[in-house]
Amino acid sequence: MASSGSFFRAGPFLFFFPITCMDKIASARTEVRVRFSEVDSLGIVWHGHYLQYFEEGRESFGEKYGLGYLDFYREGYVTPIVSIQCDYKQSLRYGDRLIVDTCYVPTEAAKIKFRYSLLSAETGAVVAVGSSVQVFLDKATGLLQLTNPAFFEDWKRQHELHS
Repeated sequence: MASSGSFFRAGPFLFFFPITCMDKIASARTEVRVRFSEVDSLGIVWHGHYLQYFEEGRESFGEKYGLGYLDFYREGYVTPIVSIQCDYKQSLRYGDRLIVDTCYVPTEAAKIKFRYSLLSAETGAVVAVGSSVQVFLDKATGLLQLTNPAFFEDWKRQHELHS
């Protein structure tokens, strides 16, 4: 199992954060530039936009692996987020470029789990890390699915992603 990471200094403390997925885990990377509309009057990105960057990572993952929101919808499901978490390490500013590293986390449960790392495109420093959990709801009835839909089980087998 190979992994890599980045160090983050906070005062006299040095922290290590993993920034890439383990081998054989599905992942996607995309680059984002901080837009003017995402910053406050001090030029710092508002904290809620970090979750939007996670969303861009999920979109990129979906495009790469054929597992986007429209794919779920066509199969008769919607996949709302039921849990999201973000740990902020550094501020982003207008014009910064960042890399969104999105990793699928295998689970047997009827849910989709992702792990995220936001990295400075200039320095590679960790800006934020986080995770999200989505569940399957029947598109027509809104009922929570307690088992994985067949198409999702097929997708996991195709990509050898069973936990």
